[in-house]
Amino acid sequence: MDKKTISRDGTPIAYERHGDGPTVVLVGGAMCTGATLAPLAEALSDRFGAVTYDRRGRGDSGDTAPFAVAREVEDIAALIDTFGGGAALYGISSGGALALEAAMSGLPVREVAVYETPFAVDEIAGKQRAEYTGRLAELLGQGRHSDAVELFLTHVGTPPEMIAGVRMSHAWPGMEAIAPTLAYDDAAMGENRVPRERLAALSVPLLSVAGDASPAWMREAAWSIAQAAPNGSYRTLEGQTHVVDPQVLAPVLAEFFGTGG
Repeated sequence: MDKKTISRDGTPIAYERHGDGPTVVLVGGAMCTGATLAPLAEALSDRFGAVTYDRRGRGDSGDTAPFAVAREVEDIAALIDTFGGGAALYGISSGGALALEAAMSGLPVREVAVYETPFAVDEIAGKQRAEYTGRLAELLGQGRHSDAVELFLTHVGTPPEMIAGVRMSHAWPGMEAIAPTLAYDDAAMGENRVPRERLAALSVPLLSVAGDASPAWMREAAWSIAQAAPNGSYRTLEGQTHVVDPQVLAPVLAEFFGTGG
């Protein structure tokens, strides 16, 4: 990414814009860079100016200590300012939690859409997340980035044989390099529960989407997000999992953003 904007704390944020229509900022989840969402951006580019970016600490973007979720909200604010002061937001997985946080923080957001933001829906999931958070902090504190990536992949349900394969791939060094940002995504999830009270005060249209081939708890979490917002709506995508097909998702987002929710 050769274009950069400067966030409030001086951190350079690298981005690309796909298309020339109304701005939609695409927020990636854990272990994602802007390139991860480029296919979706291209699928939206005939109607929108879809902005992909490297979240701080990833790819071509910088990073500035100490970290706070508010700094990532300021990164999104800087991107919105770059393109005229108003935008729609889309976030996937934990990036959805960040997109919601940005919208709830009062940024000039027209609409916000999220895909399978993995908030806990019961006490067991909440306990598992707490255990993950503690272990992740321990591994990152010890500089064990490879083990932190493996912990994350295990936590999200990646089979051991697939993890072993990824470890042997050319992608693994890049994953190790951005392992510290796993803590950023963990922080973005907040208390790991749907922020119902704050969403109840969100006035902009919200679309929460899940795949019907994803686990039932992910669909329940997505539905709960939509139900908590006054202008919330919920959609399921037939045959889709957490790794959603951009060509299936793009028309749904285009309809939502194109009609103002």
